[in-house]
Amino acid sequence: MSTPGSEEARPRTVIASGLLILALALVVIYTGPNAFFSPIALVVVAAIGLAALLLQLRFRKGLAHVRAPFWINILGLLCAVLALAADFLHIPRSKLEIVAFAAVICFAISGSLILHALRRQGKSSP
Repeated sequence: MSTPGSEEARPRTVIASGLLILALALVVIYTGPNAFFSPIALVVVAAIGLAALLLQLRFRKGLAHVRAPFWINILGLLCAVLALAADFLHIPRSKLEIVAFAAVICFAISGSLILHALRRQGKSSP
């Protein structure tokens, strides 16, 4: 059974989901096995996962009161950009790993808070 508004939202969510799967597949296909030990690869995969959650919040109806934690996402994004620009900024490898790990932690906390809010909303609705 579908609601009248769900037919127009479904193509957007399917396209967005397909693009996220394509992005993750490209990362896995064109990355060598040794690259997955890189902190940058962890940041990219964590960012793709967070993007999937944020797109779910955007496209699903009835989730208007579930908000992503803005400052944690900004901090994670800044750490991710800093980790990606580490070569240009001449950041040592040890500090790069710390910054990349901080980005992954920020994305994980943000995703956890979003999923917790979604579960809480699911329990409250009949």
